[in-house]
Amino acid sequence: MKEIKAVIQPHMLNRVLDVLHDCEHFPGVTISDCQGQGRGRGKGGRYEAQTDTIFFAKKVKLEICCGDDVCDHLLDLIRKAAHTGQPGDGIVTVSTLDRVARIRTQEEQDDAV
Repeated sequence: MKEIKAVIQPHMLNRVLDVLHDCEHFPGVTISDCQGQGRGRGKGGRYEAQTDTIFFAKKVKLEICCGDDVCDHLLDLIRKAAHTGQPGDGIVTVSTLDRVARIRTQEEQDDAV
């Protein structure tokens, strides 16, 4: 089992969701509003912290639990749909899940997603 976390620009959410819902093996998603800051390299190529320049961009975080067999496909769909080519497009991470259990049905692992 894998967990995909994607932090994307809010205006790309509908585009990403449309692509995911068209995928036959899409298991569902949890979406959260969040704020973040990238590498912080602005003009001059380095970040210098000052209280009046601290800036956090609004982002949306998607979290998907899926089987190993569909993880790469879902990651590629997210990456392509969220891409604008501009700074701040976001990031996608994948983690291995040791155990997954559905609360309502008591199913575990692949049966739970």
